[in-house]
Amino acid sequence: MVIFARQTIKMALNYIWIAFFLIGFIVALGQLIFAGNTQIFNDMINSTFASAKTGFEISLGLTGALTLWMGLMKVGEKGGVVTMLGKLFGPFFERLFPELPRGHPAYGSMILNFSANMLGLDNAATPIGLKAMKEMQDANPKKDTASNAQIMFLVLNASGLTIIPVSIMVYRTQLGAANPADIFIPILIATYVATLVALISVAIVQKINLFDRVIVAYLGGLTAIIAGIILYFSSLPKEQIAGASTFAANFILFSIIILFIMLALVKRVNVYDAFIEGAKEGFSVAIKIIPFLVAILVAIGIFRASGAMDFFIAGFEKFFTWLGLDTRFTEALPVAFMKPLSGSGARGLMIDAMTTHGADSFIGRLACTLQGATDTTFYIIAVYFGSVGIKNTRHAVGCSLLADLAGAITAILVAYMFFG
Repeated sequence: MVIFARQTIKMALNYIWIAFFLIGFIVALGQLIFAGNTQIFNDMINSTFASAKTGFEISLGLTGALTLWMGLMKVGEKGGVVTMLGKLFGPFFERLFPELPRGHPAYGSMILNFSANMLGLDNAATPIGLKAMKEMQDANPKKDTASNAQIMFLVLNASGLTIIPVSIMVYRTQLGAANPADIFIPILIATYVATLVALISVAIVQKINLFDRVIVAYLGGLTAIIAGIILYFSSLPKEQIAGASTFAANFILFSIIILFIMLALVKRVNVYDAFIEGAKEGFSVAIKIIPFLVAILVAIGIFRASGAMDFFIAGFEKFFTWLGLDTRFTEALPVAFMKPLSGSGARGLMIDAMTTHGADSFIGRLACTLQGATDTTFYIIAVYFGSVGIKNTRHAVGCSLLADLAGAITAILVAYMFFG
């Protein structure tokens, strides 16, 4: 079932990829016939070569930064950070899954999965998440229908709560951002709001008591932290926000690095060897993504060179102008629309936005914030539910898409606050 689910997602990406080419060709043909633009096909061919070169150069340039961060993450993993986060949030999760008895094996797997996701350890998170889904399926009386516990687990996964958006910072480094971590706090706010909406929407449908003292304590504490961040930065003059957020992000990130190293030392881990082990994984990941990145950037390049992207964005721009809103954000909207369907597609659009407008432009930073706000909803639904043969997903899709919408709206608002 996992293989089938992955194939389904690959087919969806296949259709999206083909659509970029076909729509681009049709729009270009229209420009040739109706506007007499004989240069358009030359521009599209040039774009294919330029995009392929960009994809290759970005992939190779990622090697150093990705090797560094994967090495640091491995140090944290061996130092017990994942386990520590699991213990920290254990009481909270027991209240969110009332159908599962206390001590059920799924609790440990779920907490480890969320902890790994929050730290950006995708390779570790997915197998643990599939294990949690299987353990919950053992307690599920209707094997082809998602249980309440499985839906809560999946929707929270799809909301994509991330503490350290490693991959986005790596791409920003490669594309010349002056402060690659300046999107750290905006992403943290956007992804937290998406997760909060995901939790509340599922809890309302499943009639979970959100006023339980433990739930209120955890949610209240986390929300107070996020609200404090927003209030602090909203009180600063506009010209000081970017500098203050960059300092805070870099200070927090370096403090986390030191925490990883100290925990590893306490556990008598060979920190250097752990770093090298993770760094090797980072190097192999950087090399493996070359064909994927080239493929998606070439397709997006054709879509943009044909003028199709401009038509797409112009439609939204006219609509939001009619509403009387600032329309600068519309240039980054393709990332928000693509993210629930394809992580690699959204990543390609994010890179395209940064290369077109600049990594430190408002559009470039907003595209990064949108990319980090949520996870790839339909991929997660297909893989996680497909792994245990679930066909009736009940309210999982609706709640997940609601969280996606909340994350996107919040990303736009905080981008205006921090970078506008």
